[in-house]
Amino acid sequence: MTNSQLWFRGVRSSKFRHVYGQPVKREKCYDNVNITKNAHDSQFCAVNPKFIAIVTEVAGGGAFIVLPLETTGRVDVNAYKVAGHTGPVLDVKWNPFNDNVIASCSDDCTIKVWYIPEGGLKSNLTDWLADLHGHKRRVGYVEWHPTAENVLASVGFDYLIMLWDIGKGEMLHIIDCHHDVIQSLSFNFDGSRLATTCKDKKLRVINPRTGFVISEGLCHNGSSRCSKVVYLKNGLLATVGFSRLSDRQLAIWNENDLKSPLTTEVIDSSSGVIFPYFDADTNILYLAGKGDGNIRYYEVVDEAPWVHFLNQFLSGMPQRSLCHMPKRGCDVSKCEIFRFYKLHTSKPICEPISMIVPRKSDQFQDDLYPDTAAPLPSVSASDWYNGVNRPPQTMPMRTGANLKTHKPKVSSVNRTLAQSTVASDNKYNVKLAFLNTTAVPDYRPLDQRENIVPDVVQNTIPAHILTQELTENEENEKHNKTNHNQTTKFQQIQRKFGKPIFSEEKLNKTIDLLDIEKIQRDNERLRDENSLLKKQVVNREKRINDLESQVKKLKAAIKSM
Repeated sequence: MTNSQLWFRGVRSSKFRHVYGQPVKREKCYDNVNITKNAHDSQFCAVNPKFIAIVTEVAGGGAFIVLPLETTGRVDVNAYKVAGHTGPVLDVKWNPFNDNVIASCSDDCTIKVWYIPEGGLKSNLTDWLADLHGHKRRVGYVEWHPTAENVLASVGFDYLIMLWDIGKGEMLHIIDCHHDVIQSLSFNFDGSRLATTCKDKKLRVINPRTGFVISEGLCHNGSSRCSKVVYLKNGLLATVGFSRLSDRQLAIWNENDLKSPLTTEVIDSSSGVIFPYFDADTNILYLAGKGDGNIRYYEVVDEAPWVHFLNQFLSGMPQRSLCHMPKRGCDVSKCEIFRFYKLHTSKPICEPISMIVPRKSDQFQDDLYPDTAAPLPSVSASDWYNGVNRPPQTMPMRTGANLKTHKPKVSSVNRTLAQSTVASDNKYNVKLAFLNTTAVPDYRPLDQRENIVPDVVQNTIPAHILTQELTENEENEKHNKTNHNQTTKFQQIQRKFGKPIFSEEKLNKTIDLLDIEKIQRDNERLRDENSLLKKQVVNREKRINDLESQVKKLKAAIKSM
């Protein structure tokens, strides 16, 4: 028997077998943060090498705080917030190519994009870069495209996924292939495919440009509680959910064949929703359960059994949710390969946890830090939507560690055009009003001036203008008499106890302005709904054509057999 035929169970060799988690001390945490108590299954926080954003509990509307990363310790109760939503904020995500831009979605059916100034907030931020409307129900998740600039995906409880071009403030595409609530989404490494899990227990791989479902299958056949998906490398997918016995499961899939998973592993019997986090540089998959105190991590390989359990980080404090730092923000001098920011359930604390590979040398470890994703887009939004796929740009970690982006604020295109149009219209109206006024000098003393036209001026004014002014005076006099003869209870009280708060003329003008604004808002809303319906019709026609072409191919294959 040769050595290649020998088989025995031994310890698997891996450089990540001894990875351990190291929480920071209390003074290095973010303390006294009024973390939101919303029951939605999202991360509620986001971090990059500059800032950390945490969704907070507020009375009325929705808000989140943004803190510079180095301002640890006790957070001021009156810390400045990003407050512009009228409903609770459900998810926040930083732009991977601009550390000052963050997107948020809310219960008020909108997505907003914000610019955070250098050094953090100096006052409450209510001025957004883009305000995106299109969903008919609350928006639960947002996700930035990994390679295309200014492309954002939003998931609503109206069973729709919408792709937006933030630079133009317009919608690129609508994906309407789901029949129930969408529970998670994940792009692959170049953004050419999109994976989703749904409450109907199905896992789908979708072409995000056309909305065509490439493959779908039954994900976890247990409870319809929240299941999550994350894209791995080399066309693999990882999902977490519940089995029929209410056990929490981890499954690995091939993106082209979702009929059955490549492998399924039972995690435990807890009831909390698990959030998966994948590190593409080290091929490590982290699993953190909502309400758990531990973080499990697995190494993903390209052959059976596909995943190998490494270890787990144990803690006595349960977690509400976690976010993770991009690889360029990790500390290479400590051999830190991943960093979580943990929101505690029972305490108002955000705690950083570093995942470290123990090494004796303090030199740069090339095997731990391959080239990682750089904060530079590979393709523009229009080129990507027209079919261009490019892998993400990379940078070396030896020189790119703690790299931060510094990009100036660029106002929204639509808002700039609207403001310039309104300003020019106002200037034109003022100029026109000035030119229409008649400049007639009146040299009489002030006490002798009356609202009568002098003889000299009467002789200089044409007859048809005089008759027009006389008729207008008669109409005004008649209008005043009609108003004074009104005997409403409100006007009687006004005449009895004091001066009226406002005149009828001002009230009529205000009502007219309000009516005009309401009509304009209704017109814009109807126009948006019309464009949305048109896009949905186009998408359905594309899907019908794709299905017809597939039917023809299948018929041809059957005939050839």
